[in-house]
Amino acid sequence: MKNKIIPKDQIKKTIVSLKKKRLKIVFTNGCFDLLHVGHVRYLKEARALGDCLIIGLNSDRSVRKIKDPLRPLISEDQRAEVLAALECVDYIVLFDEADPFKLIEEIRPEVLVKGADWSMDKIIGADLVSSYGGQVRRVELVPSISSSEIINRIISRYKKSRGWSSDK
Repeated sequence: MKNKIIPKDQIKKTIVSLKKKRLKIVFTNGCFDLLHVGHVRYLKEARALGDCLIIGLNSDRSVRKIKDPLRPLISEDQRAEVLAALECVDYIVLFDEADPFKLIEEIRPEVLVKGADWSMDKIIGADLVSSYGGQVRRVELVPSISSSEIINRIISRYKKSRGWSSDK
């Protein structure tokens, strides 16, 4: 599993090898904090769009910037290891930036994938990928499932189990 997790400074070498084999590279990115069935279905569908799925995984620092100073709940190493255990995932690259544009620029995927909750004009890297003939695809999400929703459900149930009111 560890060989699926590639240091950012080695991604170029991996991409050259994949392109020599004429593999269709699919790229997506995300935090993947509290991996759930929605993530798994999304990643399986993304992988089906090509030969090799590369995930740009937000580092802990990046997650704190874009989500919340108290996130992620699961460390970047653990999130990467869990993703690497999925058969549909070929490679994982951690990135520190708030968005994956530089990584997309370096990888130059044939297919860029985001969830259907993203409007096409908000998908980072969409213009770049389209400019060289790549595809930008939006994948339907599982309704009512998100890491944030799961966190809120856990908090709510924990409070109820302790007899706490919702304002505590």
